[in-house]
Amino acid sequence: MNTLTLKKVNPGKAMLCLLTLMLPAFVLKAQVKKHKYVVIGYVGGYKGLTDMSMVNPEKLTHINYAFVNVHNNRAWLTHEKTDTTNFRNLVLLKKKNPDLKILISIGGWTWSKNFSDAALTDTSRRAFAASAVNIIRKYKLDGVDIDWEYPGLQGDGNVVRPEDEQNYTLMFQALRAELDGLEKETGSKKLLTAAVGGFQRFLQHTEMAKVAQYLNYINLMTYDYFQDGQGIAVHHTNLFASNKYQTQNSADKAVSDYIAQGVPASKLVMGIAFYGRSVMVKDSAQNGIGMKTGEHIWVGGYTHLKDSLLNRNGFTYYRDSSAAAPYLFKASTKQFITFDDEWSVKNKCQYMVDHQMAGVMFWEYADDKKEYLLNAINERLK
Repeated sequence: MNTLTLKKVNPGKAMLCLLTLMLPAFVLKAQVKKHKYVVIGYVGGYKGLTDMSMVNPEKLTHINYAFVNVHNNRAWLTHEKTDTTNFRNLVLLKKKNPDLKILISIGGWTWSKNFSDAALTDTSRRAFAASAVNIIRKYKLDGVDIDWEYPGLQGDGNVVRPEDEQNYTLMFQALRAELDGLEKETGSKKLLTAAVGGFQRFLQHTEMAKVAQYLNYINLMTYDYFQDGQGIAVHHTNLFASNKYQTQNSADKAVSDYIAQGVPASKLVMGIAFYGRSVMVKDSAQNGIGMKTGEHIWVGGYTHLKDSLLNRNGFTYYRDSSAAAPYLFKASTKQFITFDDEWSVKNKCQYMVDHQMAGVMFWEYADDKKEYLLNAINERLK
């Protein structure tokens, strides 16, 4: 008769074997938890003192303070008294989120006029870089964001030179060198980012593959596409090309174009609009999409759109599924409104994840004080 002999098992060895078997699952879980997408919010201080208590730092990874001016080849606080107060109040938000990073954003649509001068020579670039880094040194901030709208293009009455293309790259080289020096002083990482045009003309006037080596993140301004509508009503922040008109721009095209130029997807940040654009159209066909336009109308941020106009006051809500873009149309007055909402934001977040991008950013926080869209971002990326 066969006898089954039971061997005494060492408890320590048994536990070791169990842990070894479970290790891959633990490692996978740790890797998933470790990966965190950036959520970058632009917070405006360009109008003066801003109530920073509206900002929820636990829903953001980065705040880009807008804007610092460019004056006499220097980064310049035009509203120094209110800017410095805003800086102090932003830094206080780190009590709730110690990992929060706060950057100054230099330029913007209005204050990009003098970038070409500041970037023109080695001397001017070094002076500009030193002045920018001195601001973040003084106020204990975390980095610099450049929003030059746009190198080699007129923008809002900019100084424009053919040399802007190369000087744009050299400006970031100078900034990175200056930030590296501050890192050695403080022992903490300092960030360099850029807000860039989400359209092909921007790439034609820059060397983004070279620029990317100096940047932590590249914030794609995949909005305000209405400006290139060529006299017809188009989506201003669509994810994909629409089949309702001949699309020139979309977030998808911008991402593809940047990657084709040699920019790593891992540095690209998807842009989201927290505000709407509106125009009167000449015809009610297609609920206004693709129709000839007339007067542009101010409609404000998403909180206002959702609370006051969404299926209210004669406006009807529609979705252009081909573009992953919502819109409102008021047939009685032929008013067309284009914007991002929770649905389009979740689509953009999913696209960002699928394409292994760095995260999302938005302009600007005050346009959605009830955080409808920020909550949608956090829900998808949590």
